[in-house]
Amino acid sequence: MAAEFIDLSQTLDLNTQAYPGDPIFSCCPNLTIEHDGANIASISMSSHTGTHVDAPYHFVPGGKRLDDVPLSRFVGRAVVVDVSNKAAKEPIVWSDLQPYEERLRRCVSEDVSFIMLVRTDWSRYWGTDEYFEHPYLDREAAERVIATGVRTIGIGTLSPDATHLDPHAEADFAVHQVILGAGGIIAENLSNLGAIQDGDWIVNMVPLKIGGCDGSPVRAFAWRRTSGTR
Repeated sequence: MAAEFIDLSQTLDLNTQAYPGDPIFSCCPNLTIEHDGANIASISMSSHTGTHVDAPYHFVPGGKRLDDVPLSRFVGRAVVVDVSNKAAKEPIVWSDLQPYEERLRRCVSEDVSFIMLVRTDWSRYWGTDEYFEHPYLDREAAERVIATGVRTIGIGTLSPDATHLDPHAEADFAVHQVILGAGGIIAENLSNLGAIQDGDWIVNMVPLKIGGCDGSPVRAFAWRRTSGTR
């Protein structure tokens, strides 16, 4: 059977946006074919650079670290929640998500491995100042989602919480605390979520196996079988 693939990741390069106060991404030549017989680069970045996942340990003392989380948490059927009508800095509230509640509960009851993807279409602003002004989940919405049994949530924004540009300002990370506090996983900076609205898509966003770490960049993608043949 043939398959169709959709890239859900942002490219890591010198223009990659970092959360305010986080280390920026760099990829520098270390060895070259001309001088050393092979190209090898030195990479420096935050554990939350580009498209990445958060492990509970990111906000929860004693929470599971990246290498303690089962691989099944990072692979599953896509359940896309469309809130692309939301404006800059507008909260995503439970009434926006409630139409999907029955489907989410059905997936949980059927013991189906799935990932809830919050489609904002904010990835269109990637690389611009507008990207920091994304819509965000409010605490109640996060609590109600967790109450359905969802444990892996991805979003096409810099954070599921509101982003504060001043790294020294007191920020509210209530949504991180609710989801990660329940042992959940968060994926951030996803893209192209509008391309997987229809069909039976499987999402893969497996992190690097970094011992004891709080998060990792991923190459997130979705795929589905098609009726064509090779």
